[in-house]
Amino acid sequence: MVNRRPPRAISSSWRPSARTLDLVVVGHTNLDHFFRVERLPATDRTVPLKGREVRLGGTAANIARSAAKLGVRTALVSLVGPDFPSRFRHLMIQEGVDLTGFESVPATHSPACFIVESSRGEQVTLIDQGPMEADRGTEIPEALLSRAGWVHLATGNPRHHLRVLAAARQRGVRAVADPAQEIFYRWDADPLRQLLEGSELFFANRSELAQALKLLRLKSVGELLGIVPTVVETLGPGGATAWTRAGRVEAPPVRPRAVRQVTGAGDGFRGGFYAGWFRGDSLRDCLRYGNWAAARWLETGDPSRLRPWLPRPRPPPDLSTL
Repeated sequence: MVNRRPPRAISSSWRPSARTLDLVVVGHTNLDHFFRVERLPATDRTVPLKGREVRLGGTAANIARSAAKLGVRTALVSLVGPDFPSRFRHLMIQEGVDLTGFESVPATHSPACFIVESSRGEQVTLIDQGPMEADRGTEIPEALLSRAGWVHLATGNPRHHLRVLAAARQRGVRAVADPAQEIFYRWDADPLRQLLEGSELFFANRSELAQALKLLRLKSVGELLGIVPTVVETLGPGGATAWTRAGRVEAPPVRPRAVRQVTGAGDGFRGGFYAGWFRGDSLRDCLRYGNWAAARWLETGDPSRLRPWLPRPRPPPDLSTL
């Protein structure tokens, strides 16, 4: 049986002297509009709603909130509109997320997802990118990058992300690539290769990983490791797998007691992974922490329920030695 409890917190006063942030997450903060139905409607048909609500969402916001709640010193870089609710901004601050790079763009409206979920587990999602649609020439968060050890590039405009990546590399900040579902409709082969060549980790689920191989005309994950040194694949109920140039590591799933919210569980996994990562734990344990955090997300849909952990007095592993 898999231990449902997170590892014991280990107290430490250690912090890297030159860095006051562990992680900067760049990408979407959304207003997620959930619509629950018994079954998805057929074309030109109508079905009644069983429930509806608006939640704080977006890949970057979810990752930042989960990581911050688990003790990772995290900043969020996102663009929203003036309509972004102040209660959501205050919630992220209370959860420990640094919002120095969180910007409200005048004369726009916040990114929004419209998610229709059926009782059978089916889902249809529409997204309004809002100010995250185009590369608006937004200033790179140089001050944040100068304070951080790592930057996580989640969903967002590819051109903007590549500019952030270049600025990060100039400052010795290590990058993580995580385009998620946008790999199917926002990323082409050349920009994706640039992103992965400048990154040390690549997060993807099974279909996203297959799309990356297709775009890059590669036949295997082994070939992909020639571009990016570590690939983490989330497998939902199958747990998680990581490939490095030294071999493959697997971690079994943690079964939730009940499922309240599916959307965002993969982001919760990333927050848990980083909790282990910045504790300096093994890659297998990082996957374990990720699976635990994903299970907690499925049970509650609320990263504020996660238990903080404190980092051990050593930095994350050097991927070049794995």
